[in-house]
Amino acid sequence: MAYFVTGATGFIGGFLLEKLLQRDGEIYVLVRSGSRKKLKEKLKQLNVPEGKVIPVTGDLTKKNLGISKKNRDAMRGQIDHFFHLAAIYDLSASVEEQEAANVEGTRNAVQLAEDLQAGCFHHTSSIAAAGLYNGVFREDMFEEAEGLDHPYFRTKHESEGVVRRECQVPWQIYRPAIVLGDSKTGYIDKIDGPYYFFKIIQKMRDNFPKWMPMMGLEGGRLNMVPVDYVAAAMDHIAHKKGNHGKCFHLTDPKPKRIGETLNIFARAAHAPEMNMRIDARIFNFVPAAVKQGMMMLSPVRRIRKQMLKDLGIPAGILSFINYPTRFDNRETKKALKGSGIELPRLEDYAWRLWDYWERHLDPDLFVDQSLESRVADKRVMVTGASSGIGRATALMLGEAGAKVIIVARGEEKLLETKKEIEARGGQAFCYTADLSDMDSADELIAKVKEDHGGVDILVNNAGHSIRRSIRLSYERFHDYERTMKLNYFGALRLILGFLPGMEKQRWGQVINISSIGVLTNAPRFSAYVASKAALDAFSRCAAAEFNDVNVAFTTINMPLVRTPMIAPTKIYENVPTLTPEEAADLIKEAIIRRPQRIATRLGIFAQVMHMVAPKTMEVVMNTAFNMFPDTPAAKGEKGGTSQPASAEQMAFASLMRGVHW
Repeated sequence: MAYFVTGATGFIGGFLLEKLLQRDGEIYVLVRSGSRKKLKEKLKQLNVPEGKVIPVTGDLTKKNLGISKKNRDAMRGQIDHFFHLAAIYDLSASVEEQEAANVEGTRNAVQLAEDLQAGCFHHTSSIAAAGLYNGVFREDMFEEAEGLDHPYFRTKHESEGVVRRECQVPWQIYRPAIVLGDSKTGYIDKIDGPYYFFKIIQKMRDNFPKWMPMMGLEGGRLNMVPVDYVAAAMDHIAHKKGNHGKCFHLTDPKPKRIGETLNIFARAAHAPEMNMRIDARIFNFVPAAVKQGMMMLSPVRRIRKQMLKDLGIPAGILSFINYPTRFDNRETKKALKGSGIELPRLEDYAWRLWDYWERHLDPDLFVDQSLESRVADKRVMVTGASSGIGRATALMLGEAGAKVIIVARGEEKLLETKKEIEARGGQAFCYTADLSDMDSADELIAKVKEDHGGVDILVNNAGHSIRRSIRLSYERFHDYERTMKLNYFGALRLILGFLPGMEKQRWGQVINISSIGVLTNAPRFSAYVASKAALDAFSRCAAAEFNDVNVAFTTINMPLVRTPMIAPTKIYENVPTLTPEEAADLIKEAIIRRPQRIATRLGIFAQVMHMVAPKTMEVVMNTAFNMFPDTPAAKGEKGGTSQPASAEQMAFASLMRGVHW
């Protein structure tokens, strides 16, 4: 017995090849000249005996698959089973590519099978051949397909039609559902189907606690099967007599809806589940003509494109949101009866798929995550660089090869920072300025422009915090004025000074060190939180205005960091805090990813709770307000000292880790 296989170096083809290797007989494998090395490595991994697999050089887009007459003569009359798997399984591929590979490639494969006088032509189609048929699509149905507008659906349907109408040797057709990774190892070679939603699930896991209920989307039923089931079923059915001229649905007889499927993967990822789901069918009331007209509008197209880019979802996958087709698979069940081949439950192997994706296919793994790639030879200004977060950030940037422009009021400590940066092989340029004085800020801007031509990245870190309850501030309006001068107006002055240069070069970033207090509305920090909130609001507005010139605005809602600024409050000595180096890592993340905001899970959760249950959060924060008293200094008591944190205070602070109390 001998086999001929196209697409053996592909995903399904590779698994089928493993099955065929367990049988007697030679296996001829079509390979492009550029894929011979890939096949050789595959065979080496499988410990294939010499001569068992015979590579045949060819091309899917050429007549008889581009195989020479000599090779065809050698194989003629020898091939019992011709497996055609080579195709494009990509919703985002161009129409021309899909036409050439899926339709003409199948026609060329059929011609070769006839020329070789093959015993049976096994064609791997797809459930996409049914298009968007509304109802149950049986295995004996073909012409009834509808909704074939998408080139992937259309070309899969047409390629199957080529086999049905043109193939002169006995044939069998297999229609796999959306093919997932190996149920035993999780292996898959590319992102497809539900994998496009994994990034959303990962973001939910990273930003929200697992127990927090989320809102999601409900839609049609996604029919999915693991690749090992597909290969095993094809191998078994192909070698069973009496199946010529039949089509087999390698599908799940009880497919799950999108919402349920995503929750299975959310559980596998230890992410919060989407308990509240909106049925996508409610959008069907919008007439198709209205939808089409809206999509012709440039702003709508741009917004849609950006949303899909942010979520990592190709436009074609949206066709499956309200997928209307169910698949009968009675012929497949009959053919597999007694074989021991059963479709595994998604719940039992979803964790393997997730684990493999996160370890091997997560798009972030292929992004250069080094700080050096972002800041080498870039002009990066860090304010408040003489101590704490600013100093740690400046040292980090210097080691990464940035031209670090460090700013602070005091020269002595600033020079120490410069000296340490240079000792580590970096470049540093010192400038003293009082950013609460607008004249001093303007002088700094002018001097830096004169010396360096401007800055590429501005880190607004310098800030002033006041911990005092409002009732103790009735006669201290100046507290609010001086906090606003530095935290908002000083930072804003620098932004407005350096922004024109960033806009002109069409690249830049402004990173504002804000506070978790803006998200939690921390009591006793009304002056500080208000000044940071003002800067946050400005940044959100600016981000919208400068999006198209590639200037990013990133707000970091920083949790409590152990710096000289919090030293006077003794209660903080025994509560959880970040180190300045850990805070600098958040700035590193901001530079690498350029997001609009970076915040902790607790900060995001607090913000959400303030929206959905404001009165409850008011009680929580009031409880904290009464638990953590004003310091003697805040009360104006000379010589008084703060008491160390009590066990109750420490427990509460640990529960609300990073929040300023």
